[in-house]
Amino acid sequence: MHKRDAMDRDRNLLGQETSPYLLQHAHNPVHWRSWSAAALAEAKRRDCPILLSIGYAACHWCHVMAHESFEDIETARLMNALFVNIKVDREERPDIDHIYMSALHALGQQGGWPLTMFLSPDGKPMLGGTYWLPESRWGRPSFRQVLQSVDSAWRTRRDEMESRGQTLADHLAKLSDLSAGPGVTPADLTRIGDALLSAVDPVHGGLRGAPKFPNAPIFRFFLNEMFRRGDPTFGEAVRAMLKAMNAGGIHDHLGGGYARYSTDAEWLVPHFEKMLYDNAQILELLAFVHSLWPDPTFAERAHETVEWLNREMRVGDAFAASLDADQDGEEGLYYVWREEEIDAALGDAAAPFKAAYDVTPEGNWEGQTVLRRITSRGSPEDEAGLAASRAKLFALREKRPKPGRDDKVLADWNGLTVAALVRASAVFGEPAWLKSARAAFDFVFAKLRGADGRLLHAWREERPGARALLDDYASMARAALALFEASGEPRDLEAARRLASEALDLFGDGAGGFYLTAKDAADVPGARPRQTHDGATPSGVGLLAETFVRLWHLTDEPRWRDAAEGLIRAVSGAPEGLGGSPLTLMSADMLERGGSVVIDGPLDDPAAQALAAAALRAPDPSLTVLRLDRSLWPNGPPRADLPRTPTPAAMLCQGQTCSLPVATPEALMGLITARRERCL
Repeated sequence: MHKRDAMDRDRNLLGQETSPYLLQHAHNPVHWRSWSAAALAEAKRRDCPILLSIGYAACHWCHVMAHESFEDIETARLMNALFVNIKVDREERPDIDHIYMSALHALGQQGGWPLTMFLSPDGKPMLGGTYWLPESRWGRPSFRQVLQSVDSAWRTRRDEMESRGQTLADHLAKLSDLSAGPGVTPADLTRIGDALLSAVDPVHGGLRGAPKFPNAPIFRFFLNEMFRRGDPTFGEAVRAMLKAMNAGGIHDHLGGGYARYSTDAEWLVPHFEKMLYDNAQILELLAFVHSLWPDPTFAERAHETVEWLNREMRVGDAFAASLDADQDGEEGLYYVWREEEIDAALGDAAAPFKAAYDVTPEGNWEGQTVLRRITSRGSPEDEAGLAASRAKLFALREKRPKPGRDDKVLADWNGLTVAALVRASAVFGEPAWLKSARAAFDFVFAKLRGADGRLLHAWREERPGARALLDDYASMARAALALFEASGEPRDLEAARRLASEALDLFGDGAGGFYLTAKDAADVPGARPRQTHDGATPSGVGLLAETFVRLWHLTDEPRWRDAAEGLIRAVSGAPEGLGGSPLTLMSADMLERGGSVVIDGPLDDPAAQALAAAALRAPDPSLTVLRLDRSLWPNGPPRADLPRTPTPAAMLCQGQTCSLPVATPEALMGLITARRERCL
């Protein structure tokens, strides 16, 4: 062994990383290393198991386990002696996280973070769990006991452990097999929509139970179902969830934005971390629902969310990944209040504020108060008074030590944010938000590039991260299309085409399906993983399906319809699993029922701009908008077959059939409303 290799083996190597999560562990006495071929080779050389720990910077229980175990000298001594210890940021390497979280699920465990897996030297998963206690209690072993037990099993029952790893690896390989089906039928949509709707909480909104997550992909599917079926019940479910979240403690009533989830069933006490992807998807839902049922509270929440994004999440022109749940080792410390603090800050205005925001001497959570709105919206004067009180408390809160920020830029999450800002800009009449979306897209497109020109997944402080996954290409392609629909600029359509084409080449399996990792990924163990189900974030498959369908409606190019049909067939072979893919289901409906509003006229013509503004506010997610300024397309525009109009006009097209041209926003909204009423 080289002297440098021996030195590296005996020290923590995370100080050279860029991930804020990995850097949080750079001073642990554990000899951590990041996921790499060198780390795997070290395990093979030592012929010992790998301890794989996966988390993320804003994760409360990751911090708890770090303080209790990874900072403990005796625990670290055991880890270093018995294992090669690898630390992974799940946001930086979602492919690795997906593989080993799937293995944990196969072991019959629910999952979560921190994820702690024990692997064979060649990376096969053998045993795993999430958070382990530092001391044994409640009939559960301590983490040190787990370490010793795994080591003993490896030394005395190695064949059994390796066999277990091989069985799990074989199971993961089978998960990468797809059995294509005939596609998705309206009956499939109805069956799954009914099942998902039956899980909605009729009292508090969202899905039943606790903890309670926004589950944005499911509720976006509900919006589509409302239009497909003509059943407002689905849209009402989305509105009810947003109303409850807007009032609940999951919303930051002082600083804007939403926490990741609520620990209870009524949206009161959040898990205080704020994630970019949640806020992007919630902003988009706010815009969709506001365009159906205008609501001043929804408009306020949208503005507060965008203000939060611009104030606290900016990294250059793009957006950071998350804000931490903890401050000084205590979850939620930055966000909660005591009654005496409110009284001292607000004086005579304290009484109406406390009545509106559930502030009591005993508090509503562990003796303190998580602010939530418990009264109905009042008069303009009342609301102005409450807004002034919130501003005072926000200024006071700004003096507190702030939670940590994970400032890496992720392509997929920024893509979600770009698309949401574009939609919200149109619905809420905020052109500055469109400029913000454009700047974020351009930042990612310029900065998150490898030496070979390919998209990267992550970037921080001018240092590139891992290569892009399917989710990155799909999310950024969808974002490019959102910009194209709003702008009509050819460069946006070309960016979407390029990204979608690269996705087909890098991630396609040749039979319509897609892998999560690229065809030349070299450091992913086992079979290439797939992820067809949506979770807290949409799957790359779901986003790509929508992208293909929107490209088809916007361009009428057969290759995109072929790609969409192939993808939908590829994931439809197991009907019992389709309920986990609501965005793919939505795309299957959009392929057949969707359409385009075509605005024919110069982009700078006020009449064309007024028509486009009306079209972009349409609430039906299956509609696309094509701003067709023929002067910008020297080689011919998309949908060149459409008839020219002498003055700016709009047509509503479905497939090869288009309405007669109309010249005013009112007439266009009449066409869109008539289309909706044919459903409703």
